[in-house]
Amino acid sequence: MSKIVVQAERTYEITLTNSWIDELIPQVSNRTRVAIVVSKSFSPSLTGLQDLDCDVHVFEVPDGEDGKSISTLTNLWNWLGAAGFTRTDLIVGIGGGAITDLAGFAAASWLRGVDWIAVPTSLAGMVDASIGGKTGINSDYGKNLIGAFHSPVAVIIDSGFLSSLSDRDFSAGMAEVIKCGFIADPEILTIAEVHTVSFLRENPNVVTDLIQRAAVVKAQVVSSDFKESFAREALNYGHTLGHAIEKHAKYSLRHGEAVSIGLVFAAELAHMRNLLTSSEVERHRSILSRYELPISYDRQSWQKLAPLLSLDKKARGNIIRFVALNGIGSTVRIEDVTSSELDEAYERISS
Repeated sequence: MSKIVVQAERTYEITLTNSWIDELIPQVSNRTRVAIVVSKSFSPSLTGLQDLDCDVHVFEVPDGEDGKSISTLTNLWNWLGAAGFTRTDLIVGIGGGAITDLAGFAAASWLRGVDWIAVPTSLAGMVDASIGGKTGINSDYGKNLIGAFHSPVAVIIDSGFLSSLSDRDFSAGMAEVIKCGFIADPEILTIAEVHTVSFLRENPNVVTDLIQRAAVVKAQVVSSDFKESFAREALNYGHTLGHAIEKHAKYSLRHGEAVSIGLVFAAELAHMRNLLTSSEVERHRSILSRYELPISYDRQSWQKLAPLLSLDKKARGNIIRFVALNGIGSTVRIEDVTSSELDEAYERISS
């Protein structure tokens, strides 16, 4: 078991363990009411929790991004009200990033803020969504446009959950791990570029090392810039186009799959500005392809994608801002990108 400390509006720990329930029970034992938020297709064993002297309520929500809707949040608020949840009670999100995003925002907004715990069950959730206190739901205009900064009181990571993950979901999570390598920890890339999904699935110690490295990257960035004033934007490398692709594809692509395409797009944009070499751009393509992640998108979709970029949370007024690299492990911001540059960068990744 290892712990990583995050210092945001509150100090909390990310615990890497092989028994999430044993870590959760002490956090729950002194509460009067606990809400466990899970997706309808997932039923974790709560043995031990239900033996405690507190009311444990399990709230099931729709799977995936469908659960991050205003209607689902309204239902969850109503459930909390009917169960009599007070400010000393606790919400626990057990699931992928969509679940922890929803549970965290419900906690942020109920009674202006109650405690919550994230127990991520997907690789993407373990290294990204559950860490940092960015909570939210989707709107008709884009992903995560409604939300709040509200840190959990704890994050509990048990890589044993990954055994039930499909290869596709595992690969999608690797996109976020690889992103952390490009922005801050090149050793992640050194490890990732010599392995495959099948190897990682058979070598949990290597996976745990990658998870811990990626979690440390996020914890350090979040601790230095909780509310995304500037430094934290580095974590959105690849996400500007990635979020637009997710919306365009109506969330038929996994988050990590869309981010993978966005990473190559951002790398090409940086190469056009002479910030990255052609070999560094090719390294993006090579590592991501190794995990069977997409690195191109339909050429004919650009006219619909381009307007969606302006809805990115990093946009300021009419200015679209991109996180880019000026070398492996070093990020910069491109704030004066022209429409012709966007067109050319997209042409380079289109199929």
